[in-house]
Amino acid sequence: MSLSKVYSFPTNEKLSEALNEYVAHLSREAIARNGRFTIAFSGGSLPATVCRFLKDNKEVDFSKWYVFWADERCVTLDNEESNFKLLRKELLDHLVQTDRGIPPDQVMQINEDLVGDQNAAAEDYQEKLGSVFSGTTKIKYPELDCILLGIGPDGHTCSLFPNHPLLEEKTKWVAGLDDSPKEPPRRITLTYPVLNHASNVVFVANGAGKRKTIKKILDEKDVHLPASHVAPFKGTLSWFLDDAASKDLSETSPSPFKL
Repeated sequence: MSLSKVYSFPTNEKLSEALNEYVAHLSREAIARNGRFTIAFSGGSLPATVCRFLKDNKEVDFSKWYVFWADERCVTLDNEESNFKLLRKELLDHLVQTDRGIPPDQVMQINEDLVGDQNAAAEDYQEKLGSVFSGTTKIKYPELDCILLGIGPDGHTCSLFPNHPLLEEKTKWVAGLDDSPKEPPRRITLTYPVLNHASNVVFVANGAGKRKTIKKILDEKDVHLPASHVAPFKGTLSWFLDDAASKDLSETSPSPFKL
């Protein structure tokens, strides 16, 4: 099981600079190895933090990217609650405008026609994952190159919430729920087996509002918090934080960030 490596940066700008360097590094490695880079984004403030400098990084071959969402709200793609819309604003539209766009068939958004039925939307999204990862070979779980995750004050990540039945899901790659404690209630989410088969999982958090939760996970090993159970079986688990979020931690890795 992986061990966490925790990086902390004095400002949100420095945090974004390090994420640019790290994601670009993972992208180069994956493309050299497999000819593509498979990455999943969460919503909230994460797209803006990750993409602040990454979107202008000319060394990244975005044409080889396959983009997924770690979780998505069951809303239309132009809805303000849509995680797709967040990433479109922070990355996808910018790449198109600079003639470095990701091919549309490599951007795996939720099916708008199914947002009224979270289970059907989840099944459809699992098929999209399968179309990229299975090929002609049946696989048990997809292995994404990178999954970028946020964390809530209650310790939830993706749409995996405390005490929710989906925390026990062992079979499905993507699951639907209609009882999210945060609005909107209807969502789809990657499950633990997919998160924990990724080559690289990166938690991104900034601000003092997250520091008590992060301490509970990293120092106190509180197993009641969903994010505590993200631990790639063979991959790398990293935490990219600003100093406000890491303030209460007993130890972080050396900063500035070095590969």
